[in-house]
Amino acid sequence: MSYVFGYAVADGCICKRKGRKNSYTFNITSKDKDILLKIRQIMDSNHPIDRKYNSQRMPYSFIQICNKEVCKDLISLGINPRKTYNLDSLNVPEKYLSDFVRGFFDGDGTVYIYKVNGVLQIKAGFVSTSINFLSNFNQRLCLALGIPPKSIHSFSQEGKLIEYNICFYIDDCEKLADFMYGNSPFLYLLRKHKIFEEWKQINRRHYNKRNYPSKIGWHLNNQAQAASR
Repeated sequence: MSYVFGYAVADGCICKRKGRKNSYTFNITSKDKDILLKIRQIMDSNHPIDRKYNSQRMPYSFIQICNKEVCKDLISLGINPRKTYNLDSLNVPEKYLSDFVRGFFDGDGTVYIYKVNGVLQIKAGFVSTSINFLSNFNQRLCLALGIPPKSIHSFSQEGKLIEYNICFYIDDCEKLADFMYGNSPFLYLLRKHKIFEEWKQINRRHYNKRNYPSKIGWHLNNQAQAASR
């Protein structure tokens, strides 16, 4: 349920039903139908999973759960209607934090492998439109990983809300992966997990990293190695 809660923070919403007093639905969208099937299973639901299209005509899967107790619980936990505009810090118990983080990551997280000067790197991150929520999330997650809190960056596109993000690189990515998947969970998005697994197989420890700023460190390191030959 902590995973579902985290996923709901990212890609779920509570909607008030028109014409019905104090009646709500719990909706989740995803382009990955397989994770919605797992969420439906864990929630012991038989609600249908529909296929819809966004404004760019891209397909996605959608489930709507009309259950008073589920909606009541989510509202009490801090997921209110129009949460995009009013999401605050959430009180997730410590023992369930890794599951919550994994759910939020599968909804609003990203991870990819790339190269800097021919050297493979890995980067993971989280994004949110709520600075209050992400600030608290950043503090709690980094404390659990045993690392300093990350810098929060903001970006915006014309006509859209400001979004905030935090990023993890290399060693911190590995700590994040161990934290999210270390309890051998049933619920996780396979395509994102595969990237962390791919990273484990990459042998990239052939260089001697110097204490240079990250943007220029690889270039300076190559110069230092060439000078020592």
